Amino acid sequence: MQRHRCVARGAQAVSGLKGEPMSCESPPPVPDDAPSARAFAVVVDDWFDGERRRRETTTFRVVDGCVADIDSGDRGIALAAQGLRVLRGGFLMPGLVDAHVHLFLDGTATDPGTRARHLKEPIEHLLETARRNARRSLACGVTLVRDAGDRHGINHRIRAEAQRASSTLARVRSAGCGIRAPKRYGAFMAAEAGTDDELREAIAQRAADSDEIKLILTGLIDFEAGAVTEEPQFTLAQARLFVETAHACGRRIFAHCSGAKGLGIAIEAGVDCIEHGFFMTPEVCGQMARRAIAWTPTFGPVHFQWANAPALGWPAETVDKLRRLLDEHARHLKLAVDAGVAVLLGTDAGSMGVAHGDAVFDEIDRYGQAGLSLEQILAAATSNPRRHFGFEHARLSRRAPFDAVLLERSPFDDRSALRRPLRVWRPQWPPQRESSCATSD
Repeated sequence: MQRHRCVARGAQAVSGLKGEPMSCESPPPVPDDAPSARAFAVVVDDWFDGERRRRETTTFRVVDGCVADIDSGDRGIALAAQGLRVLRGGFLMPGLVDAHVHLFLDGTATDPGTRARHLKEPIEHLLETARRNARRSLACGVTLVRDAGDRHGINHRIRAEAQRASSTLARVRSAGCGIRAPKRYGAFMAAEAGTDDELREAIAQRAADSDEIKLILTGLIDFEAGAVTEEPQFTLAQARLFVETAHACGRRIFAHCSGAKGLGIAIEAGVDCIEHGFFMTPEVCGQMARRAIAWTPTFGPVHFQWANAPALGWPAETVDKLRRLLDEHARHLKLAVDAGVAVLLGTDAGSMGVAHGDAVFDEIDRYGQAGLSLEQILAAATSNPRRHFGFEHARLSRRAPFDAVLLERSPFDDRSALRRPLRVWRPQWPPQRESSCATSD
């Protein structure tokens, strides 16, 4: 047995669609190398640390991209007298995370023909789309995205560009090219592997340069049937091999998966995170909590199909199925959170009708409609994903990188304030260098 070494449907053009995202409004983020970014203070009336709301006036002192101090009260006058620039706002929170995007896809394109042509464009055109999407994300206060796969490796290239100090792109956690079964769904984001040796080889290759490895475990939902009608792409034995090999290589697995059969395989195999996860059950939610399997629910693409069903040609029966699907998804989201599942907010941005950046706020609204508190929602969009990714600092805290968004008003008083960031700060370095903050005073 060969071993591999691990190194570290046809619709018309759609117009006048409902539910198109409200555009967030933001000035450009401060470049990491700007003089004003070296040492400054931020005074806010209210803030969220990633887990809890802190309803008190607080002063943050930032030095070289690190949180040097967090003091109760307004120390702005004293710090200004010391020569520090002092910024003020109503609310501070960690930078938002979109835990499921496809940067090279344009979610604002809603004509199937246009989307099909986009996939055939030259790599440089796709790269520019990805740059635009990463830039837009950051302008919306999304400082980190997890790209869930593209066959060209554009996500890796944007990840490298985003690591430059002067970059105005959101940071990227990249899965590179995912893995799918031969002749099955996922060609735009994954390469084929069928035999055990092919799986081992593909995983070892990806472990060398991917932050996580994407497994395409099931196909798409048949909206007319209201179910996942195809068999899973891989058996339980293959999925276990996938997980064991990836873990031996030091990489986590996140699995595209919906439907009872696929979910059962994903849980028994021990994947680290389930993406989409439609057709959950209370029992599945409990199993995920016990096994510490995270979940990225992604309402956006299905919601777009439901909200724009007449323009997309869906009959009334299918519309009813889409609505039930969304309602059940929301019910299971609440059950999962109550059971202790780590939920990661992800939008599937790049899918039809799901715009990069803005879609995060639509997803936040859907989480609220599902019954989650705003603290739970913001945790899913800030600290939960960072903790799942293994970051040393998941919250806004002393000695953490200053990865933050400043708002005029508290979203606890006016949720629309999230769409209008006053200022956005990215961390100055890739996550693996976060420990540099430990030496900052």
